[in-house]
Amino acid sequence: MERLVLDPTGRDRDAETAELFERGPATPVDLLGVRAWAVADPALLEELLKDPRVSKDGLQHWPDFAEVVPTWPLAIWVAARNMFTAHGAEHRRLRRLVGTAFSVRRITAMTGQVEQLTGALLDDLAATPPGTPVDLREHLAYRLPIQVVARLLGLPDALTDSFRTTVDRVFDTTRTTEEAVANLTAFYGMLDELIATKRREPADDMTSLLIAARDTGDGEDGAEGDSGSEGESGTAVTAGASALTEEELRDTLLLVVSAGYETTVNLIDNAIAALLTHPEQLALVRAGKVGWGDVVEEALRRDAPVAHLPLRFAVEDIELPGGVVLRKGDPILASYAAAGRHPSRYGEDGAVFDVTRPVKEHLAFGHGPHFCLGAPLARLEGATALRMLFERFPDLALAPDADLRPVESLISNGHRELPVLLDGVR
Repeated sequence: MERLVLDPTGRDRDAETAELFERGPATPVDLLGVRAWAVADPALLEELLKDPRVSKDGLQHWPDFAEVVPTWPLAIWVAARNMFTAHGAEHRRLRRLVGTAFSVRRITAMTGQVEQLTGALLDDLAATPPGTPVDLREHLAYRLPIQVVARLLGLPDALTDSFRTTVDRVFDTTRTTEEAVANLTAFYGMLDELIATKRREPADDMTSLLIAARDTGDGEDGAEGDSGSEGESGTAVTAGASALTEEELRDTLLLVVSAGYETTVNLIDNAIAALLTHPEQLALVRAGKVGWGDVVEEALRRDAPVAHLPLRFAVEDIELPGGVVLRKGDPILASYAAAGRHPSRYGEDGAVFDVTRPVKEHLAFGHGPHFCLGAPLARLEGATALRMLFERFPDLALAPDADLRPVESLISNGHRELPVLLDGVR
């Protein structure tokens, strides 16, 4: 079968999704020059995401790793050394350290902070002159998650905007290898500055916690009941296995900043756009027939914040239904945006935004051992932002000339701008 070349601009994702459906559960694709298997069928994807024969450690399980990484624009997605690219015992060790910051108790305790931050952003929006369009992606969807991540990691105010710009470039798949390397160099420079600051002045934040684990080898806080304290085999991580290398410390912070920010931006952006273009669905929420949590789940399903997630690798030959065989070392691309609309699970109306949809399950946060630790926090931010926004501005409407163009990325799934009129169309 001829390989499907994935568009790095993401300009026609609907057509690309339709092509993936037509080609079957797994199809060969070209991912900026790398050959991979894109998996869009949700049932098959679930099986592969929890299969121990599938690894995220390219250094160990991708024969082309050394050849591809130096010249591939998406190298950071496979070359960073953190829980995102770890497998087996290494993944369990690294996930446990991060898991303590995302426990149910900690996320619940952040509810008031998220509401306070959202309220302040809405106060700023309220100062917009009547009839003046405002970009909600910029002024709400962006600003709330980056402020939450800043609180979580203890980012100094002077670094917050710089981190945001750098993360945006990590998800921009139109950049050259040289541009990607320059951006990553800048990113690591900011991370080094953050680590140095927190080593001098530790505080009650995740960065200081990880530095303590790195410098003392003490990682025995556990995950306070979070599933991250369990490994792929279901066995609790043993004591004394928690020390971080300096590289792992930096790359873990890189992961938390990136994953804890961009995906939530897209969730809030996509949910607002869906409600404003489907007023009958918004009416159901306002009538109390469904909750804001239902809106969040439907937005995650219909428009997964991450469209395609690089990469996983077959540890051994894996035969798929229909006779397709993933050969040992083959890269695997999780196509979450397509999986969230697949007719095998959601029927022929999978592209329709329906907050009353009976099938709530989706793969927007992944599945299996690598299920996103930040999912509860993203859900909290999304539901809070939507509830408070539509309560504060009941006449909110898309600007008449709104052009909801996709961000230029085959990974990030959102809009470049989300122009609205806070007081409605006159």
